[in-house]
Amino acid sequence: MSQVHVPSDRRYTKDHEWAQDAEGLVTFGITAFAVEQLGDITLINLDVQVGATVAAGKTFGTIESVKTLSDLYAPVSGTVVAINELLESAPELVNEDPWAKGWMIRIKPSDDGLSGLMDSAAYQSHVESSDH
Repeated sequence: MSQVHVPSDRRYTKDHEWAQDAEGLVTFGITAFAVEQLGDITLINLDVQVGATVAAGKTFGTIESVKTLSDLYAPVSGTVVAINELLESAPELVNEDPWAKGWMIRIKPSDDGLSGLMDSAAYQSHVESSDH
């Protein structure tokens, strides 16, 4: 496994999603490690709309690559306030820049759900110890 950079300005799930809190809104995406495991991403289906609610640990869409089809899980609960609509026509943005341009949805959290997620050091340790 190659060494993957893990930004310290966000929190992480064991399922390789990231969550970044900025001014009371939380943006979700998948990590570079997840992208590396998936390979070339060919399709992203975000099964939510602005105004919908997502629940921590529940699926909010799917991501398809040349290797597999995987569910996307919400790291925290809340109301969707934005969707990265560019991913519909350009799913490769997730491969190119999973930490910024490849974000998926932004929510207004219903609680302080980030406290239950891993920090960058814990996530890096999780990646290094996982059997992928």
